[in-house]
Amino acid sequence: MNALDARSQILLKTLIERYIADGLPVGSRALSRFSGLDLSAATVRNVMSDLEEMGLIASPHTSAGRIPTARGYRFFVDSLLTVQPLENARVRALEGQFLPDQPQRLINSASHLLSELTQFAGIVVAPRKEAIRIRQFEFVSLAETRILLIIVTTAGDVQNRILVTRRGYSGAELSAAASYLNEHFAGLGFDEIRRRLGEELRQLRSDMTELMTATVDAGTEAAEENASSYVISGETNLLDFEDLSSNMSRLRELFKLFEQRTGLIQLLDLSNRADGVQIFIGDESGLAPLDGCSVITAPYEVDGRIVGSLGVIGPTRMAYDRVIPIVDITARLLSNALSSNH
Repeated sequence: MNALDARSQILLKTLIERYIADGLPVGSRALSRFSGLDLSAATVRNVMSDLEEMGLIASPHTSAGRIPTARGYRFFVDSLLTVQPLENARVRALEGQFLPDQPQRLINSASHLLSELTQFAGIVVAPRKEAIRIRQFEFVSLAETRILLIIVTTAGDVQNRILVTRRGYSGAELSAAASYLNEHFAGLGFDEIRRRLGEELRQLRSDMTELMTATVDAGTEAAEENASSYVISGETNLLDFEDLSSNMSRLRELFKLFEQRTGLIQLLDLSNRADGVQIFIGDESGLAPLDGCSVITAPYEVDGRIVGSLGVIGPTRMAYDRVIPIVDITARLLSNALSSNH
């Protein structure tokens, strides 16, 4: 992108701030008035035309005003935004919400607090649990082609999964399959089981391949669910923003994304590898249902080690200068509370 001169930067910053505040397209007259620049309406219109050509602003429908694009918000956040840290008194008040407690309760508190302070959806990805290792597999025939898989982990947890197979298996076959798996794979995690089984299936009777593969697929799914979970609060706040609620099919996709978990967890996991606050605007998240949203995330720690991440999801038209410090301080307070609890 070409570098913007100072005048264009001031006008873009003014336009975005007005749009965030009012939610209405900003015209050249308003821009001239609020920017503090002594410019004619014609000059302002020319600059707006240049900004539109650069893809930073756009004209909605037939309105004479302009609104920011995702690219415009990105330039604003990276180059024009001044973030005000929270006042000490406010930080102390927030600290009172994070008294040492059980980790899960602290995580719930952080999610609620993010939602309450921003009026968006607040999300906290819980620390990943240790990868599950297998103590024992059992199969129980339920019907012709439906089998109950029972997985017992070395930690003593029990997971049940229904397998649907193309053909029925006799009690003797199920017993033989369980014995084979227990003998060869007890004590291993599913990644290792999948790798070894791939090599050994070629030497097994082919009619057992389907059952073994279905078992490993179901077990891997159970392991992934066990490894990551998140708490989300205030999703219904997003119904209050016309930018999102005016498109019902987009909104349905968004709520489906909240239920499915995997995509969001992967997105928030990215901030575990980042330093400090990360901002994903529109399609930068790589998740289609979030195209009209911004996601602001930050990692949190226990005793100096990053263990999870938290953030907020809201419309791209959000007060970034206000939301960024809220996400940042919540991550710090959660880190402190979990570390002193450890």
